[in-house]
Amino acid sequence: MPDNDFGYTAWGRDWVRLAEPLRQTRPEPLLPRARSIARNDGVRLEIEGRTVRAHLHRGGQASIAHVEVAPLSREAASAIGHTITDPTILTDDMHRAVLDAGHSPAPTLVSTDCSCSARTARCLHVFATLYTIARKVDENPRLALELQGYFDATTESDAPVQEPRWTSIHTLDPAQFFTSAT
Repeated sequence: MPDNDFGYTAWGRDWVRLAEPLRQTRPEPLLPRARSIARNDGVRLEIEGRTVRAHLHRGGQASIAHVEVAPLSREAASAIGHTITDPTILTDDMHRAVLDAGHSPAPTLVSTDCSCSARTARCLHVFATLYTIARKVDENPRLALELQGYFDATTESDAPVQEPRWTSIHTLDPAQFFTSAT
């Protein structure tokens, strides 16, 4: 087994980069504990489409973290479809070929949320969830594309876009929201 438990494939490394961005200027003190929780199977994942719900239990505390992944654009999905002919087994060479085609298969997070008292988008539980997803993606790289809705986009290209269940507060414009219709 590789020295690093998380992100030893190119597909999993994309998920590790969400927790450990290269542009970060100072070390994140929560990452060692998050890696420990993920390494010791302290996270139970439930995956529904592009949403991941993680249940974490540490001692007497329990938290639920949600991670929502942005869907691949149609251009990226078609480029991946042209580059990767058989997506059942994905290799690092296929990842490199998609990058060479000009599209990144790296995920983009739409939102993160946690029930803990930290009240921040980058809490210990979200980090542990990202590491657990990275480990699952290392085991099965196809999951990286599934979480981004690749297989939904390629099979149902004419399907209507599903309306979100809620609206994130940071997407609302107060000037537009509070104007009267008179």
